Formats: sequence, C-alpha cells, structure tokens
Amino acid sequence: MDFDFSQLPAAERYRLMTAAITPRPIAWVTTQSAAGARNAAPYSFFNMMGSEPPIVVIGMGRRADGSHKDSTANILETREFVVNLVSETDAAAMNLTSIDAPSDIDEIALAGLTTAPSLAVAPPRIATAPVAMECRLYQAQEIGRATLIIGQVLRFHVRDEFYDPASRRLDTAAMQIVGRVHGAGGYVRGTDLFELDRPNWAAWRDAWVE
Repeated sequence: MDFDFSQLPAAERYRLMTAAITPRPIAWVTTQSAAGARNAAPYSFFNMMGSEPPIVVIGMGRRADGSHKDSTANILETREFVVNLVSETDAAAMNLTSIDAPSDIDEIALAGLTTAPSLAVAPPRIATAPVAMECRLYQAQEIGRATLIIGQVLRFHVRDEFYDPASRRLDTAAMQIVGRVHGAGGYVRGTDLFELDRPNWAAWRDAWVE
C-alpha cells in the first residue's frame, strides 16, 4: 500500500506515522514561566540528536486555535526546560499531566508529583524520574503547526540506584522506562530486549572473502 501524503489530511498522516514509528521515548517536560507558573506535559515526538554538543529535540504541536501550548510558550519565554524520562511506576501520573487543563493549572500539583530543584535552570525536575536532563533552548524552528525545540543538555541527573560508578554504566533495564506506540493510549515497556554486536568491516570482509 502506498500513501501520497500530499493528498491525505493531517489526522490520517498522524495516524499512519505514529502507528509505524515506534517505540518512541517520552519527554516528560517540566517548564516554568517567567512569572513562576509551573507546567508538566509529556511529548513522544522526542529523541537525542547528538552528544557534541549534547542535543535533544522535541516536536511540540499547537492548540486547535493555533496558539502555543504552555510548555512551548514557557520554553520560548525563558529558554529553559527539563526533560524527565518516564518509568512504569510514573506512567499514570505522566498520563494525567497530558490533560487539557487551563493554563493556570499546575500539572505538577495536579498529579501529586514530588520535585527536586534543578542546578542550572529554574524549572524543577521530577524526583521520581530515573533520568532528568536540564536543558537550555539551543534553537526553535516553527514548521507548520509544530514547533521543533532543540535543547542543549546542561546537567544530566540519574538516580543513584541506576548508576554503577565503577563501570560508569546505567542499568537501563532496571529503570523500567516506558515509550509510546500505536493507538490513542498505547505504551510499551523496554523489557523485551535482544542484542546484536556492531560488525567490524575488516573482520567481516575477511570472513566474506573466505
């Protein structure tokens, strides 16, 4: 089946892309307006895009009337935000913060989240998140009804139980991070894993020639 996206409505393009491009990590974004109003919301159009500099990118949609959502408006105003990753134990709270609440509602309080102070930015981080990344806006791109938020990671927090100082490795499986898949409420656990070693060309070439 072939789909000409130029002939499809946006809702149908969204349905096809979100059903196919999975799993997607969730950026549970905490922001704070210049006046101090806090906000938390999840975004699954998100990923790491580089380590030098350390860059993350989030695609943030707009409201039906075309205005920026609170997270976007706060980031554009203050240039600061925190990306918290979502463990399965926080999934229900994360989902609650996706509610279409009025702008004066503090989703952090609504979901009963415990926060911890950030070190380099004003917005707090979610204390129960296995990983939290304090970010400064590197660049924002307005593309149609989406705002691409490109953030530079300033501080990277990992809960102590998930990091081994001796090996300098994270216990990713133990974090029980969840992601988004197809469907309005579809999520995935990161526990069904397999490994493939990256091939080495010289070794592979010699074996292939033989």
